[in-house]
Amino acid sequence: MRAVILGCGSIGRRHLRNLRALGQTDLLAFDPAPVAQEAVSERFGIQCYAVLDDVWAQVPSVALITSPTNLHVELALAAAYHGCHLFIEKPLSHSLDGLDTLCAEVRQRSLITMVGCNMRFHPGPAMVKQLIGDGVVGTVIAARLQTGSYLPRWHPSQDYRQSYSTSPEWGGAVLDCIHEIDLALWYFGPASVACAAHVPARTIGLETDGLAEIILRHESGVLSNVHLNFVQRDYRRTCQIIGSEGTIYWDFSGRQVDVYGADGQLAQSFPEPDGWQVNQMYLDEMNHFLQAVQHGAETVNPIPGGLAALQIALTARQTPLERCS
Repeated sequence: MRAVILGCGSIGRRHLRNLRALGQTDLLAFDPAPVAQEAVSERFGIQCYAVLDDVWAQVPSVALITSPTNLHVELALAAAYHGCHLFIEKPLSHSLDGLDTLCAEVRQRSLITMVGCNMRFHPGPAMVKQLIGDGVVGTVIAARLQTGSYLPRWHPSQDYRQSYSTSPEWGGAVLDCIHEIDLALWYFGPASVACAAHVPARTIGLETDGLAEIILRHESGVLSNVHLNFVQRDYRRTCQIIGSEGTIYWDFSGRQVDVYGADGQLAQSFPEPDGWQVNQMYLDEMNHFLQAVQHGAETVNPIPGGLAALQIALTARQTPLERCS
């Protein structure tokens, strides 16, 4: 299959490397920035186009949307019109504009789609999902999912104030850190926002949302609390699942999942595989997408799943709710 990367920033280059590692050699790229075009051509030895019509003339069958968030729908629609199966980096978009049209086009053309959800392919959250499904802590009552990091350290070679993450319209912690919202929906099913509040990232000189607390009420009866921020100095990513018969804990830094039983004591621990590296989840994610395209199967997170997470994020980004329901 011929694949095109639409957007050659850090995540686009990561996917290029991983596509190569997975044996994909028929690759091309698009980026309007001359510096990006030159860098990709030199580093990967592939054609990087500046004009989209030149891309479609090469008849790709797969498109990876790895541009800034505000361009996702525009590029995805163009690729769908040209019959490309779609991998769209998270978040799906920064608004709901154009998504009805995109969904209709995907349905009409029977395209395979996936919204980037690499944390689902991390062995920690994947084990949490398995343990919930196996009922090891009984009926799940509530959960806490947290991520915190420091935006200025995300891309040390770039001035963070120039990144799209700083945009009040399409950046911010809620959209950029949407993985935890996605995990909550993956674990417990559809939800609505019961309560939410956010504060601007003024400690790093920004007016966009830098920290948010979101309480979700799932149709399954679970109450989940999602904490997102990119203003804390250390990196932290954790998950706690409270069940009727025990508790599950996962800590990114701890590199294992712990299960506490009904007696309150540690019952089981599930460490990461020996030698596991962070890029492996991106490799596994991309391999899952490519296999789905090859076999005409639905992916673990098609566009409707990404849309559900986006709707939660957009609701949380609105003026903080005055009451919880």
